[in-house]
Amino acid sequence: MNGDPPPPTPATLGSDAPALETPEAALGSRPPVEPVLGASDASVVASRGSEALERSEVAPAPSSVRPSQGPQARPTFLFLGVVAAISLVADVTSKAWAEIVLSKRTLVDPAIVLIPDHLSFTLARNRGGAWGLLENASEMIRRPFFLLVSGLAIAFIVSLYGRLGSGQRALKWGLPLVLGGALGNLSDRIIRSSVIDFIDYRANWIESMNRGIFKVVHNWGVTDHWPTFNVADVSICVGVGLMALDMFVSKRGHPAPPVLLAHEPALSTGPSSKPPSP
Repeated sequence: MNGDPPPPTPATLGSDAPALETPEAALGSRPPVEPVLGASDASVVASRGSEALERSEVAPAPSSVRPSQGPQARPTFLFLGVVAAISLVADVTSKAWAEIVLSKRTLVDPAIVLIPDHLSFTLARNRGGAWGLLENASEMIRRPFFLLVSGLAIAFIVSLYGRLGSGQRALKWGLPLVLGGALGNLSDRIIRSSVIDFIDYRANWIESMNRGIFKVVHNWGVTDHWPTFNVADVSICVGVGLMALDMFVSKRGHPAPPVLLAHEPALSTGPSSKPPSP
């Protein structure tokens, strides 16, 4: 008899044999291990979080997350009609007052003086245009010319007003004022065949301006008297000034470039972690 023990018999895989666990199954069956942050890691996370918070407070939010703002309302033809009507009524009533009151003044005292040597009310009838344009022309030429010019100006104003944007505030007011003034003078040319002027203004700067013009145009009259005008002329001048202001602002104004925020990288919890790809 041999005293050595018998060799071990290899185990067979049967129904009673325990199944071998794969590394993936072994890992899946174990609970996830929460990373433990040291003191240095915690300070890095806190500093990055504070930086992100400061950037979010200083930089404006992108347009995709900003609260939606509705488009601004464009100028309406109702506004055009109301402002033009106010200008027209002011011009017509002031001309009616001047025609009734100033026509009763005598040749000795024809004016109502408001500011001595500067501003007064004096009745005048202008058959021509600005600065006496076509004043000496025949009625067959003068009347159709001014009617045509006034009609074209009114059509241009209405057409341009229909294309205004919401931010063109100067033109929003300027065009109705020009329209009201043009209608006021046009009504005079239709009813009276001449325009009633009654605002008389004199100043030293006018004489200086006329002297400068005289150096270029030698037949220009040198005087301190501005051509007599009316409320319609005031509306037209103010409206044209607002139109010029709109052109000046539109040429100088440039939209500010949009501010884009960079994507914040994910907070790192270890040396092997990487920010998620966009």
